[in-house]
Amino acid sequence: MSTRVAVVGGHGKTGRAVATALGARGVDVVVTGRAEWENLTAALVGCAAVYVIAPNLDVDEPGYVAHVLEAARKAEVGRVVYHSVASPHLPALPHHLDKAESEDLVRRSGLPWTILQPGPYLQNLDLTTTVRLPYDAHATFGFADLADVGAAAAVVMLESGHAGATYELASRVATVAELAAEAGVDVVVERPTGRPGSREEALLRAMFDYYDQHGLPVGTLPLRALLARGPLEE
Repeated sequence: MSTRVAVVGGHGKTGRAVATALGARGVDVVVTGRAEWENLTAALVGCAAVYVIAPNLDVDEPGYVAHVLEAARKAEVGRVVYHSVASPHLPALPHHLDKAESEDLVRRSGLPWTILQPGPYLQNLDLTTTVRLPYDAHATFGFADLADVGAAAAVVMLESGHAGATYELASRVATVAELAAEAGVDVVVERPTGRPGSREEALLRAMFDYYDQHGLPVGTLPLRALLARGPLEE
């Protein structure tokens, strides 16, 4: 009988990457979304682990995570893995702080837990044409490849030794200017935002201002270790 695991919030690109990696390892994957929200406990019964992904820029991520944790406890799930973000404790980025608060809930849940903190996805950049970027193209980032994030999630959900661990995840450290030059495309910096005066606009402006000044560096060694890729070459 195959291991059964759940991916909560699993219908987006992150959830699909995690489910694909788990499926490649012969796991019975239960993908849940809002349709299962009111009966989440029933959906999680029999699962050895649950991967928790909140909607992007959710208005109440701690509330979302608390709901999943309560369902996981009632379903007697074996472990919980929370999809957080690199550098969650940044006062300038309110949506990062929501993830920091959610991490605290996970750590105090009473369940065996692991937290993954990926950097921005490489897949968010379309390098087949001119890149239209809302922040400084020369800012340094630790970019995460979605397939790598999915593979790392499968490792910490299915293998031992990861309870109580928090891992930042990056596949590559680079600037967008460097990535665009390698791909042979140009970069144009412009500032698309959400609806004027909206919460989304405020969060995006805060994020882009921070990126302009500091980027979001993330080390690559934790991901390489999780995926058994060996040390970086000098």
